[in-house]
Amino acid sequence: MGFVPQPVEKLIEAFAKFPGIGKKTAQRMAFYVLKSNNQQAVQLAEAVMDVKSKILSCTICGGITVEDPCAICSDSKRQENLLCIVEESSDIYVFEKTNSYRGKYHVLGGVLSPLDGIGPDDLTIDNLMSRVNENMEVILATNPSIEGEATALYISRLLKEKGVKSSRLARGIPVGGLLEYIDEATLIRAIEGRVEL
Repeated sequence: MGFVPQPVEKLIEAFAKFPGIGKKTAQRMAFYVLKSNNQQAVQLAEAVMDVKSKILSCTICGGITVEDPCAICSDSKRQENLLCIVEESSDIYVFEKTNSYRGKYHVLGGVLSPLDGIGPDDLTIDNLMSRVNENMEVILATNPSIEGEATALYISRLLKEKGVKSSRLARGIPVGGLLEYIDEATLIRAIEGRVEL
């Protein structure tokens, strides 16, 4: 974009690297920062630096925290015998927004992906296996992708060998979804996972 000053172009390129942010959205964000007052720009810069300098991984679950262990792992009101396995620490936030899950978490740090060279040793599966016992129930909450399904299957086999009960998140038609817009795979899962009323 030769007519855009280099610092603005650099900011656009930086925003465009964010997942889900295209070039046009990155431009809008960059020009918003340019129009904002200096105080807003400083607050943004400080927030980014705080995230990078003050946030750490919980040594128990792998979630993000400012104190180790995290607030969830330290909470004595949480169910010790219920463990939800998620791919990334950001997935914990999704569950916590519901205010309905009262167990604890374990972050894998990704999913098995042989094509990308990610095997069991690259994830926190060993830590998971040291955390679980046969009195626990484990919920496998990996994404319904090929890699997520393979990871859930792999972990479920390890858990079964150890005598630990595991379950998978239900999948199917979303609330408010219309049948005419549901893809075949989702409809098949919904039929297979139906529940009695």
